[in-house]
Amino acid sequence: MKKKLKALKKPVRAAGKPTPLRTPVRPERDTSEAQRMALAAAAAALDKKAMGVEIIDVAGKVDYADYLVLMTGHADRHVAAIADAVDEALGKQGWHAISIEGLPRGQWVLIDFVDIVVHVFLAETRSLYDLDGLWMDARRVRVPGT
Repeated sequence: MKKKLKALKKPVRAAGKPTPLRTPVRPERDTSEAQRMALAAAAAALDKKAMGVEIIDVAGKVDYADYLVLMTGHADRHVAAIADAVDEALGKQGWHAISIEGLPRGQWVLIDFVDIVVHVFLAETRSLYDLDGLWMDARRVRVPGT
């Protein structure tokens, strides 16, 4: 005995109204604290003679940070010294890293402070991964002293 299946009706939506699942709701965040943190990281790096220090505003573009702070050291020991100085300087101000990756090698050290992510590169590694180019359309924050 065969049962007849009822055809399901397609949902109808009012013209011009997006479905609730497709409407991204992003609360506005105050990123001023994160910007102060990024500027403090840049200042600590400059004190250790880091080169090419850049702060990239990625708020609203990614969900893992509001700012990326990029910098370059001239040797692996210099990269490690810069990373240590940034971690120590921000720690003194009450901002503690949740993760530090890349030590002791010192080719590319990543320091995650949640709202900002600090990348300390050797020049060759920075040009290879080209995060500057990846985020070329993102706003830059002026770094005092550069």
